[in-house]
Amino acid sequence: MTARLILLAAAVLGALGVGLGAFGAHVFKAHLEATQRLDTFETAVRYQFYHTLALLAVGVLRLVRPELSSLGTVAWLFIGGIIVFSGSLYLLCLTGVTKLGAITPIGGVLFIAGWVLLAVAALRLP
Repeated sequence: MTARLILLAAAVLGALGVGLGAFGAHVFKAHLEATQRLDTFETAVRYQFYHTLALLAVGVLRLVRPELSSLGTVAWLFIGGIIVFSGSLYLLCLTGVTKLGAITPIGGVLFIAGWVLLAVAALRLP
């Protein structure tokens, strides 16, 4: 994945994070409180932002060190983690389908794999 695409993904996911956070805090708050899912929704937004910021850093690093091709994989793992982890929690909160929580850990594994691969890339730096 190119630096340009990584930075574009970070920008889009950051904007979505702000939008979803505002949606949860204002439009959907009463429903989230009634279903006791406000904490779950906030966790989804928080992890989306953590990994969006990490994705932004990976994109900048990819600009500076384009030879680190594994950074493209790191980016895909972070994006996949956001989609699976945060996405499943958003859907759980919106639909009430609790079985969606069963796939959330897969997103967590993608996040962990991304961080581990980022560490490997860092070890390859001179």
